[in-house]
Amino acid sequence: MINKTSSVHDLQIELLQDQQTAAAYLKVALDEYQEDGNTEVFLLALRNVAEARGGIGKLAQKTHLNRQSLYQTLSSRGNPRLDTLGKVLLALGFHLSIEAINDTYEAA
Repeated sequence: MINKTSSVHDLQIELLQDQQTAAAYLKVALDEYQEDGNTEVFLLALRNVAEARGGIGKLAQKTHLNRQSLYQTLSSRGNPRLDTLGKVLLALGFHLSIEAINDTYEAA
């Protein structure tokens, strides 16, 4: 339960412990990236979900990736490789998926 002195960030982290809430949060962050090309919001979202799931140290253990490397990868200047992103998402209980934008594809 959140007490009166908890910060907004603390509340956010508590809410992100719920799998469906975290999934929706990451989806919104990814949608924002797809609109503006700015990875910073998505990487922040991943950091927040990681914090809600025990922190970067626990994430490093689950992914078998170096903790320092994860901090750098998920920083605002991070540029994660696809395999790293996949490991992080899997360790947090998610996976990458593809969905069609339209029912048909027209070549340019």
